[in-house]
Amino acid sequence: MIQKLKVLKGREKSLKLRHLWVFSGSLDMKNAVTSAWTELVDSDGNFLAYASVNPLSKIAARVWSFDADDAPDKEFFRKKIMSALNFRKTCGFEFDNIHGVRLINSEGDGLPGIIADDYAGVIVVQFLTSGAAAYREIISEILFENVPGAVAVYEKSDSAILEKEHLPCCDGLLSGKLPDQCIIEENGAKFEIDFVNGHKSGFYLDQRRNRDILSRYAAGKTVLNCFSYTGGFGVKAALAGAKFVTNIDSSAPALERSAENMALNGIAENCYEDIVGDVFSMLRKFRAEKRKFDFIILDPPKLVQGRGDLKRAAKAYKDMALVALHILNPGGILANFSCSRLMPKELFQKITFDAALDAGRNLRMIEFLEQDIDHAWNLNVPEGFYLKGHLLMAD
Repeated sequence: MIQKLKVLKGREKSLKLRHLWVFSGSLDMKNAVTSAWTELVDSDGNFLAYASVNPLSKIAARVWSFDADDAPDKEFFRKKIMSALNFRKTCGFEFDNIHGVRLINSEGDGLPGIIADDYAGVIVVQFLTSGAAAYREIISEILFENVPGAVAVYEKSDSAILEKEHLPCCDGLLSGKLPDQCIIEENGAKFEIDFVNGHKSGFYLDQRRNRDILSRYAAGKTVLNCFSYTGGFGVKAALAGAKFVTNIDSSAPALERSAENMALNGIAENCYEDIVGDVFSMLRKFRAEKRKFDFIILDPPKLVQGRGDLKRAAKAYKDMALVALHILNPGGILANFSCSRLMPKELFQKITFDAALDAGRNLRMIEFLEQDIDHAWNLNVPEGFYLKGHLLMAD
């Protein structure tokens, strides 16, 4: 029997606007239990939506459907997944044994808590809510059957989000057979993907388009790639003819993979350096040494975990940009990113402006930067837009 959960009177507005989240304070949670498929009703008992429910989460309900005729079966999820795949085909993405593409982007594809990335036929999935995890087998089976070139489905549900959902981490092969090596091609560059030990699902596909944009400006420049991870921006800059690339990351294993990616692309060791260290400390060290760069990329991990972090994160973003501007040559280029969903686009722009003001530098906007389009976001769930950046030239 399907659990019915009442939305408190006056709290139905977000659902009527087709937002996919319902917070615990908007629900009558007295008898609520964890359920992968719950009927949400208004105070008069009228149907509002079907959702997964986790009473232990602040986002207590995540909507699957606003159609009362839907059911939690394979056909429902097949239609959802095929819609997500067709969206990417329409946008020009290919599914094969070469490229990397995000197949499912959680709420952006109407599948809350489900992430699926295709790395040259290896589909890496994350189930980040109790509702998503309940349909693990069905979703994996549909993906394996319907993604051209699929050779394996591998689960890597180890995100920090799981802690907030009070769910255990899950990691392992679900279908098929893993290849000995997984390499993707991205517009002329090659990257080996470590989906077992890497961050997220193994690589930051959301920066794909931005890597191409930034590479247009790299020729002949000294490039400082901060929070470089496995060298995405650094590889693209070197291939575009950068004079020298400096990668900084706190993870030695990530930089080892970065060096492997450089070699994979035929980039000589005398064209780059890898520095294991804290970016904030290294930026200050470069300033003290009066070392300058022509192109600086700031792409930190998520600094805003909750709304209470916003003030502290704003200070960190500003401090980082300020020191970077002190070591940026006249006519140099700054790429400044935030991947924090809770960082408003307007506030991030103001932070960058304030840093420039304090540094005494004039910045001109070259281009706004955002997540690539396979990381779809739904207009009904604006929180899905998270990656924002500025590409700027400094006088």
